[in-house]
Amino acid sequence: MDQSNQSSITEFLLLGLSERPEQQPFLLGTFLGMYLVTVLGNLLIILAIGSDPHLHTPMYFFLANLSFADACFSSTTVPKMLVNMQTHSQTIPYGGCLAQMHFFMTFGALDDFLLGVMAYDRYVAICRPLHYSTLMSPVVCVLLLVTCWVLTNLAALLHTLLMARLSFCAGNTIRHFFCDVVPLLQLSCSDTSTNQVALFTVGSLILTAPLSLIILSYAHIISTILRVPAASGRQKAFSTCGSHLTVVFLFYGAAIGVYLCPPSSHSAGKDRVAAVFYTVVTPMLNPFIYSLRNNDMKTALRKLFVIHTLPSQGL
Repeated sequence: MDQSNQSSITEFLLLGLSERPEQQPFLLGTFLGMYLVTVLGNLLIILAIGSDPHLHTPMYFFLANLSFADACFSSTTVPKMLVNMQTHSQTIPYGGCLAQMHFFMTFGALDDFLLGVMAYDRYVAICRPLHYSTLMSPVVCVLLLVTCWVLTNLAALLHTLLMARLSFCAGNTIRHFFCDVVPLLQLSCSDTSTNQVALFTVGSLILTAPLSLIILSYAHIISTILRVPAASGRQKAFSTCGSHLTVVFLFYGAAIGVYLCPPSSHSAGKDRVAAVFYTVVTPMLNPFIYSLRNNDMKTALRKLFVIHTLPSQGL
């Protein structure tokens, strides 16, 4: 196929979660509800933390940013999927596809980095409490957050630029509900070896570096907790870490299998199921996990509801 045909693709077709029309109303209602719960739940976490001075600590600073990243993460894929279901249109412009891929990778990697930083915060709080105010000062927290943003944007930009140089002549139908790297590489007729090396290398660093930090942090945390003589002290320490570990297992369980395997080993069905889990289900569950297992968050949420439901005094 000549170069003019290779570069003539101006839009892609997203097949979505199901190619059976009779399933679309059910999927539309289900994922609309899940998306609303995701956005509202994470927004409540941000508002509760912002409105309660007792939660203006490094742990909750990063939790608020994780909630923001989760809401944005779902928003890069789910609204477009819902619009396509409602309008019975499967198209997405070429530029819109690359933009969706860029922001999906940015907020997905940001989630990953923030989970690592939150594990480090718990390590310092439990294992080095006397140095906590120094090691996790406001300046250090801001620097850690800025570093996460810069690294994730650079990684996403790299993949976006590498994808933009490819030609697509193997059709324009993406067997997915959003523009992800692996399905796009499968459509390209260019040499994708550089993209695959970059995907594996950068993906390995983005996933394994924070995961290694999490494992090392919690190895030290568990060792320290087991030396605590009082059972109540051990229980409190474990409860503060339990929510974070639950989110870590949910996120990494699906993401590693998708991005650390070669594209040739992927199947559209399995990738879509895994993608639903870490783009929709995990961001939706995070507010419940952090609020139901955390007494401070429960108190802050109750205060937030009281402030906005009770009539103002003196009116």
